[in-house]
Amino acid sequence: MEEKEPRVRRITLFHYSKPEIQKAILDFSKGREVVPRYFEGFGKRPDALQYISDIIGLAKKGATSFHASEEIWKDPLQINSDWTREEMNQNRESWDLIIDIDSKYLDYSKIASRLILNKLEEFGIKNYGIKFSGSKGFHIIVSGKAFPEEYNGFNKKNMFPEWPRAICEFLTWSIRIEYNKVVSALDINFEALEERTNLSKEEITETMCERCGKPSKKGKIVEFKCPECGTTIKRKDFKITKRKLNCISDGCFGKFEIASEEDYYFCENCNTTSINKREEEEGKKIIYSSSLKKEIQYSDEFSTGISANALAGLDLVLVAPRHLFRMPYSLHDKTALVSAVITKNEIDKFDPLKDAQPMDVKVREFMPNNIAGEATRLLMNALDWKKKNVSEEEISQKKSYGQYEKINVKGVSEEMFPRPIKKLLKGLKDGKKRGLFVLITFFRTLNFSPEYINGKIREWNKLNEPPLKEGYVKGQIDWHLKQKKQIFPPNYSNDNFYKDLGLIEELPKAKNPISEVLKKVGWEKE
Repeated sequence: MEEKEPRVRRITLFHYSKPEIQKAILDFSKGREVVPRYFEGFGKRPDALQYISDIIGLAKKGATSFHASEEIWKDPLQINSDWTREEMNQNRESWDLIIDIDSKYLDYSKIASRLILNKLEEFGIKNYGIKFSGSKGFHIIVSGKAFPEEYNGFNKKNMFPEWPRAICEFLTWSIRIEYNKVVSALDINFEALEERTNLSKEEITETMCERCGKPSKKGKIVEFKCPECGTTIKRKDFKITKRKLNCISDGCFGKFEIASEEDYYFCENCNTTSINKREEEEGKKIIYSSSLKKEIQYSDEFSTGISANALAGLDLVLVAPRHLFRMPYSLHDKTALVSAVITKNEIDKFDPLKDAQPMDVKVREFMPNNIAGEATRLLMNALDWKKKNVSEEEISQKKSYGQYEKINVKGVSEEMFPRPIKKLLKGLKDGKKRGLFVLITFFRTLNFSPEYINGKIREWNKLNEPPLKEGYVKGQIDWHLKQKKQIFPPNYSNDNFYKDLGLIEELPKAKNPISEVLKKVGWEKE
């Protein structure tokens, strides 16, 4: 038994014996699946708290923390892992929106928390709860009461995890530019950072298009000048060689020389460039790539700064069926700190070693008293944004290899796996949940058996530092195996999944790991 284990056990018995702590945990547990965690792992599922004495009783048996579902059930004890989507909808009464801000650095979690809360307030949500996760993050909650019971013909209770997942993705996108700006303003020691994370300053710097909020690409414009006649031209993304260009002016036999070079930015999503339109109007010719078929828009709305996502790796989208999160006033298994409830004004000065100690933590209400319909505007905007973004991705991938049409491919061996997938299979320290999504969708799309997927994922998880919790892994695999529609792994251009996880340094020629494999096996669409 490790030295810290006896100490944590003594703390848990003291902490969970407090009447105010027991009441806070029991009150929050109403209608939720609640699972205790022991040093050995999670307890049985499904489970629930029925009496206040259950809490100290489980602590005496070795429970160190308590985890609850985002979903509210008619009877949590009747939950069945074999339920179909329809059966889950029939037995679910509601759900709460849980935003899990989980960064490697507490200071960045504080920044993200403030920005998320500001964004909620912009959408008219005045009531929300926030608590410390117990480690380096925060949990924000908006009650299901804040969302309309029906929207666009869909019943709220049946729209889990789609609605909360869309909201979390939308909020992540909404704060990204401001998040980068705030982090960029901090005094960062880049040499120390590179030594600690192996990330250079260039690797954690990104330029965002402020029109659509998506990362833009950097290019270079080279200006040439003829020393004989003074003619100037500019070329975009020109590959400089020793061979000189001939002057384009009639009767001039001079050779162009490089006069200057400048960076420019281009957003592929909204076809916007930072190239100055006035220069074209003044007659300075810029030769564009022939691949740009749409009308180009000109904008100076490009923001360059530190990629807080690359540096801190926010993990907001932790929404899945039967996903559990640490309950308010539960202890953290490793830190023995309390998942304490705080206010927005206390975020900046929050000190876990002082404000989350089991000995003298203050008990407050975590569940907000939301007004009916308070979050309707947020939901509308999130779903509109999600629809637009998903449709663009679907169109792009459908052109590549027919997304949503089942791929009947045989003879795929592990030797055929793309390099990023092979690298991913060696395990991760950060971004493990995103890595899990990539692997499951990769294996499912290529028709690997459930037995193979379960075994391979468990092998991979043992290599992670630390491994993902078994309950989470099992829940994700089970959910994906039940899906009838084809869910492809993200494209390589999605930095959140490949570049940020250190799986690629530059974009492969293929758009997606699936298309790489299909090419190797000589698959052709029927």
